[in-house]
Amino acid sequence: MMINTMSSKSSHKLVLVFAIYCLLLQEKCTKASVKLLCKDSERRALLEFKHSLQAMNSSGNDALSSWKSEECCLWLGVNCNNLTGYVEMLGFSGQLWVVAGTISPSLLKLHHLTFLYFDRNDFNGSLIPEFFGSLKKLKILDLSNANFRGPIPSQLGNLSMLETLRLGGNGGDVTYRHNFKKMFSVGKLEWLSHLSRLEEVDLSFTNLSYANDWSQVISHLPFLQKLSLRHCDLTSISSSSLSLANSSTSLTHLDLSDNNLPSAIYPWLFNVSSNLVSLNLSSNKLRGPIPEAFGNMMAIQNLHLSDNLLILAENQVRGDSVLNEIGKLPDFMVLDLGYNLLNGSISKSIGQLSNLQVLRLAGNSFDGDVISEAHFSNFTYLQELDLSYTSLTLKFNSGWIPPFQLSQIMLCSCKLGPHFPDWIRTQMDGLTPDLDISALDYLDISASGISDSLPYWFWNPFQRLRYINMSFNQISGTFPNNSIHISHLDLRSNNFSGPLPHFSLDFWDIGTINLSKNKFTGSGAPICNITYKGVLALLDLSNNLFSGVVPDCFESFQSLTALNLGDNSFSGSLPSSLGSLTSLEMLSLRGNKFSGELPSSLQNCTKLKFLDLSDNELSGEIPMWIGQRLSSLVFLSLQRNQFRGMIPHQLCELKYLQILDLSVNKISDTIPPCFNNFTSMAKKVSLDRRIELHLLDEVSSLWFIQLRYVDEALLTWKGTKQSYPQLGLLLAIDLSCNKLTGEIPEELNSLQELVALNLSRNFFTGKILQKIGHLRQLEVLDLSRNKFSGNIPTSLSELTFLSILDLSYNDLSGKIPTSTQLQSFDPSSFSHNRGLCGPPISPNCSMVEPPPGKPAVGGEEDSDEFMKWFYAGMGLGFAVGFWGFCSVVFFKRSWRHSYYRYLDSAKDWVYVSFVLLKARFVRRIKGLSTSCTRSD
Repeated sequence: MMINTMSSKSSHKLVLVFAIYCLLLQEKCTKASVKLLCKDSERRALLEFKHSLQAMNSSGNDALSSWKSEECCLWLGVNCNNLTGYVEMLGFSGQLWVVAGTISPSLLKLHHLTFLYFDRNDFNGSLIPEFFGSLKKLKILDLSNANFRGPIPSQLGNLSMLETLRLGGNGGDVTYRHNFKKMFSVGKLEWLSHLSRLEEVDLSFTNLSYANDWSQVISHLPFLQKLSLRHCDLTSISSSSLSLANSSTSLTHLDLSDNNLPSAIYPWLFNVSSNLVSLNLSSNKLRGPIPEAFGNMMAIQNLHLSDNLLILAENQVRGDSVLNEIGKLPDFMVLDLGYNLLNGSISKSIGQLSNLQVLRLAGNSFDGDVISEAHFSNFTYLQELDLSYTSLTLKFNSGWIPPFQLSQIMLCSCKLGPHFPDWIRTQMDGLTPDLDISALDYLDISASGISDSLPYWFWNPFQRLRYINMSFNQISGTFPNNSIHISHLDLRSNNFSGPLPHFSLDFWDIGTINLSKNKFTGSGAPICNITYKGVLALLDLSNNLFSGVVPDCFESFQSLTALNLGDNSFSGSLPSSLGSLTSLEMLSLRGNKFSGELPSSLQNCTKLKFLDLSDNELSGEIPMWIGQRLSSLVFLSLQRNQFRGMIPHQLCELKYLQILDLSVNKISDTIPPCFNNFTSMAKKVSLDRRIELHLLDEVSSLWFIQLRYVDEALLTWKGTKQSYPQLGLLLAIDLSCNKLTGEIPEELNSLQELVALNLSRNFFTGKILQKIGHLRQLEVLDLSRNKFSGNIPTSLSELTFLSILDLSYNDLSGKIPTSTQLQSFDPSSFSHNRGLCGPPISPNCSMVEPPPGKPAVGGEEDSDEFMKWFYAGMGLGFAVGFWGFCSVVFFKRSWRHSYYRYLDSAKDWVYVSFVLLKARFVRRIKGLSTSCTRSD
C-alpha cells in the first residue's frame, strides 16, 4: 500500500515536472518564433517611417515609444502574418492617439502590406502621397477624417486588390457641417472604375461637382455593397448613365445625402435599388410627390428622405398610398420623412409598419392634426420618435400604456400641455423594472405648452437620462435634495425655483447645464459641488435670482467652453480662478454687482471670443493684456462700469473684433488712431460672422446630437437696449457717455464694414470726418452732445443704409446737405446747433451766400468806404462821451459816490449770478451723467 502511494506521488511529480518543462519549452519556442517574425528590412523601414511622424496618446506622451525592441511585430499598430512574418497591417486609427506629420515612402519596402488605417488623425492638410498607388497588395485603405487635402491622386486606381476605400471627411471635423470645408476635389472618377473588387467606398465631403461620370463609374463596380457620397456637390444624372446602370447591382447601403440632386435621380435610383437595405437621400432638392416606387424596394429597412421639398400628392393627402406600399415591406425599420413639405393629417395606416424602430416626421406642416394612441397601437418595436416642429397635438387617454419602450423622444413644439404627459412615466426599462432606471436616453419636450408643476415621480426613474430638454415651457417646481445624474440638461425659460441642485455627470461625455431664465435663488456655492467624469462644456445660470459672492473654485472646470452668470445679483470681486478656464470661449457676467479690478488671471483665457462684463461696478483702468493676450475676441463689452483712464492702444491688436462697447464709464483722453487695425470692421473677411459656440457635435452609437449655444448682445442706442441674437450681422463701436476728448481720428474712415458708431455724450471737438461717407454700411450714427463744429460733411448724404442719426447738441453750422436720406430724419436729430439751417429744421437758410465772383449789392468799394466813416465816427463818439462822463464824476462829489455804490452792487450781482449759474451747470452735468447711466 505504501509503495503504491509513493509511486503515485512520484508519478504526480513527474507529470508536474514534465508540464513545467513543456511550458518553458513553449515560451522558448514562442520567443524564438517572435524573433523570426520580424524581418530586419521591414524593421528598418518602420523606424524610417516613424522618424517622420508624431504620435501622441491621450496623456500627451509618445505613443510609439515602444518601437525600440527587436520584435517589431509586437510594436503598437503593427500586425504581421503568423506564418511568414511579413508586416500585413499598420493600424493608426485616431481613437486613443493622434498621428501627425509626413508619411514616408519607406512604406513601399513593406511589400506585403494589406491593411492601412490612418483614419481620424491630423496630417495638417497635406496631400495624399501618390506612392500609395504602388502598394499593390492593399485590400483596405482608410484615410477618412485625417485632414488630408486634394486632389485625390489617380494613382490609387492601380490598387487592383483594393476592397475598401475610405477617403471621406477630410478638410476638417465632419461633425461641424456648417464649418466644413471640402479640401478634397476630383475632376473625373474614371480611375475608380479600375478597382473592380471594391466592396465599400466612402468619398463623403469630397468636391465631386466636376465628376459628372460618377453614376457610370458606380455601375461598373459589380461587388460594391456600401457607397457614401454624402455632401459631395453631386451633379444630376446624365441620360447616358441610365442605360449603363446595372439592375443586379450588389449595393445594400447607399448614402447620397447633402447634395444638390434633383428628382431626376429617381430612374437611376430605382434601377439599382433591388437589394438596397439602407437609403439616405436627405438634404437634397427632391421635389413633388413621394414616388410609390419606394414601396417596391423589397429589402429596404432604412429610408431617409428628410430635408427635401417632397409633398403628398392629391391622392396621397392622408399618406395612405405611400404608407400602404411601404407598410407591406416585411423588414421596414426606419422611416425618415422629416423637414419636407408634408401637410394634412397623418393616417392611422402608418400603424401597419409593425416592425418600425425609428419614425421621424419632424419639420413638416401637420398643423392642427391630432395624434392618438391609435396611431401607435402596433409599434411594439419603436425606439425613436421624432415629431419635432410639426405643431401636432398628442392627445392620449388618461392611463394609456404605450406598447413600446422608447430610447429617444423628440417632441419639440408639439402640443402636449397644459398638464405634464403621464405616459412618459411608462418609458422605463421593461426588462429590469426593479432597477428603477429609465430605458429613455434622450427626452426633448421643449416649447410644448406645459404649464404644470414637475411630477413628483420624474427625477427618480429619469435622473440618468443623458439628455433632457424641457425649455420654453411654464414648468414649475424644485429639485430633489439628492444628486441629479445627467449629461445635458436644458430647463431655460421656465418657472423652476429653489437652490441650485447638486449635479453629477456620471457619463464619460461632454456635459451642458442651462438653467437660465428661471427663479432659482440662493448663493452660487453649489457650483463647487458639480462633479463629472467627462467634460463640462457649458454652465448657464443667467437670468435668475442668485446672489452673494461667486465661489473661487473654477480650477475644477478647466474644460468649460461657455460660462454665463449674467443678470443675477452676484457681488464681490471676480474670482481669480476664472483664469483656470483655459478652454473658455464665452464669458458673460453682465448685469450683476461685481466690483474691483479685473483679475490679471483672466489673461490666461486666451481662447475667449465673447466677453461681456457690462452693467457691473468694476473699476480701474482697462488692462492692456486684453488686447495682448485675448487676441481671439470678437465681442467685448465693458459698458456701464467705473473704468477710468485712457483706451489702451493694445486693444487695436484685436483684429477679429466685431463689437466694442466701452460706453458709460469714466474713460478719458483721445481715441487711439490705430482703430483701423480692426480687420473685421475694415474689410470683408472670410470668417463666419455669427458668434456661435458650437459646444457639441457628437456622433454616438445612439444618435447624432448637435447642440449650439448662442449668447445675445445687448447694445444701447438712443436710450433703448436692443438685443442682437445674431451678432454676426452687426459690427459696432460704442464709446458714448465717457470723458473722451480731441478730434475723431481720420483712421476711422477705414472701417468700411462698420454698421453702428456711437460717440455721443463726450467732449469731442473739431469737425466731423469729411470722408465719413466711406463707411458705406453705416446704419446707426450718434455724435450728439459733444463740441463738434463746422459744416456737416456732404459725404454724409452717401450713407444710404443710415436709419438712426443724431447730431444734436453740438456747435455745427451751415446748411444741412441735401439728400433723400438726411431730410427724412426728425428735426430733433439736428437740434441745438445754433448755426445749422435748411430742411428738416427750417424751410431754407436766411443767410444766402452771394455767387462766387460777383460783388455784393452796392459794390465792395462803397461798403469799404462806409465802414471807414462808421469806425471813425464811433471812435470820436466814444472819446467825447468818455471824457464828458469822467469830468462830471471828477468835479461833482455826489455823482462820484453814487457811481461807486453802483459798482459795488454790480459786483455783488455778478458774483451771485455766477454762483447760481455754476450750480445750474453742475446740476446739468449730473443730469447728463444720470441720463447716461439710466436711459442711454
